[in-house]
Parts: sequence; C-alpha cells; structure tokens
Amino acid sequence: MSLETVSENRSFGGTQGVYRHVSVATGTEMAFAVFVPEHAAGAKLPVLFYLSGLTCTHANVMEKGEYRRACAEHGIILVAPDTSPRGEDVPDDENYDFGKGAGFYVDATEEPWAKNYRMRSYIEQELPDIIARNFPADMDRQGIFGHSMGGHGALTISLRNPGRYRSTSAFAPIVSPLNCPWGEKALTGYIGQDRAKWREYDACALIEDGARLPDLLVDQGLADNFLEEQLKTHLLDEACRNVDMPATIRMQEGYDHSYYFISTFMADHIAWHAERLKS
Repeated sequence: MSLETVSENRSFGGTQGVYRHVSVATGTEMAFAVFVPEHAAGAKLPVLFYLSGLTCTHANVMEKGEYRRACAEHGIILVAPDTSPRGEDVPDDENYDFGKGAGFYVDATEEPWAKNYRMRSYIEQELPDIIARNFPADMDRQGIFGHSMGGHGALTISLRNPGRYRSTSAFAPIVSPLNCPWGEKALTGYIGQDRAKWREYDACALIEDGARLPDLLVDQGLADNFLEEQLKTHLLDEACRNVDMPATIRMQEGYDHSYYFISTFMADHIAWHAERLKS
C-alpha cells in the first residue's frame, strides 16, 4: 500500500506529519496526522489513537489540541485519523450530524452508505496495520481516546477489542447513541431500524452486555451545551458503577464542548495514558 506524505514539520524535537493513502476499507482516499517524537534509532514507541468529533478532520486536533509537548515528553506517537470517508462520489447529507464528517466509527450496512462508510474497519484494522508498517510504533502498547463522537468511537472500539488497548479515555463522549438524537439519527441511517444491532456501537450497552475496561478516564465540561440532550455522561457513570468497572469521570466546572476544553486537559490525558503504556 502506497503512503503519500502530504506534509512534515519539525515540532518539539519530533515530526508532525500528514499522510494520505487509498483505503481498502472505505474505497476512498483517506488522510491522517501522525506526531512522532524524537527517539533513539531503532526504538519502538507506544502509540495513542485520537478520534475526532462531528464535522472534524485530522486537522482540528493537530492545530488546536496542543498535544505535541506532552507526547514529546512521554515519548508517545499520536495518530489522528479523519472522521469519515471523503470524495465527490461519497454519499453525503445536508446536515452536519450525518454523512461526511459524521461517520460515527461504524461499519454501515444500509444503502447508500454501506460501500464507503466503514470507519470501524478502518480504525480497528486498516489504519493500525499502516501505522505498524510505516512508523516506529510498538503495537503491543496502544491506547485510544477521542472527543464527542470520537469519544464514542474510542469507548466502543476499546470495549469491543479487549486486551488490544492498554488505556482508554475520552473528552465529552457520546456515551449512549441508543439514547440521544445524534445517535438515533446516525445508527438508523447507517445500521437500520433494528435497535438490537445498535448495541455494539453503544458504550453503555456494551458494558451492560459484559464488555469491560481495566480503567477509564473521562473529562466532561459542565458548561457543555450538548451535555443533557446528547452526551448524557451520567449514563456511563451508572453503567460503570452497576458492574464495578473502574472509571474516573471528572465533571469540569465552566468548560464547554470546544477545543479550549480539550486542550486544557490534553496533557493530563496523555500523562495518564503514558503511565499505562510503559514497557
């Protein structure tokens, strides 16, 4: 598989790059960002996948997430993929919460979405293989985190793949797509009307059905205007408490849903992951 370098820039002693390739999973070109910190020749570094939220691409966290200093300090590669397939022939929707920029990290089964909207396969299978082949990544030391729709993606992907990720965290995640308008719209459109099939894309349902994480870190702003209707963090707290699954869920006074919030707690999350990604 050919990997095209779009750009590379020196930052905090390491390299911030953007790369592009033709994806087998989505049938489109896909772009992603990778920060590789300075490291000894031949060294393999732990890798942390960051999944972005609605309307975003790799560029949002790359430009506003303020993660490079912390990644350089802890010696962690950070990978930031896109949120959906792109291209003129890719189906889209006029609303921001469905279609391009809103792949919801699912493998769609409904037409016309099923051909291209296979972000679950892309994140779980194709992208890790590309990272392993092209970057100095120790794939035995993987972590995953994300924001909003990407927080939903990080939680569900980690819960469905026990043992793959040593660490999982999220900023303001959509914790239960079964119980919010964003999730109901996306899963109906991509997966169909059978709500039983939605459960593998709902973190709370996965926990109720027996999936577990060794621990979990979540930060949620109390001034987030999506908290009550869409995010419903209390449902994740209840699901974890009901099965005694360790989880640190921090409700942050005054913070909203923006990258001002994410960048404030980004270094905390990277340090938390670093503790769990040590050799």
